Amino acid sequence: MEGELAHIGAGLAAIGSGFAAIGVGNVAGNYLAGALRNPSAAAGQTATLFIGLAFAEALGIFAFLVSLLLMFAV
Repeated sequence: MEGELAHIGAGLAAIGSGFAAIGVGNVAGNYLAGALRNPSAAAGQTATLFIGLAFAEALGIFAFLVSLLLMFAV
């Protein structure tokens, strides 16, 4: 029974990876929308884009790590 609950918890923790993908799409989409409105300012915001992508992807990696820990550490 404990193993089954750990797998359910791991599946729920893996949902965070999906939310991270939504976050990455949101960051990239907003950057693209802003770059199309003001192309001259787009080059100055590229570093901010990569920082936002890294933070959003890091949360997905942490969610994946938690799901692996729940699956194999219990």
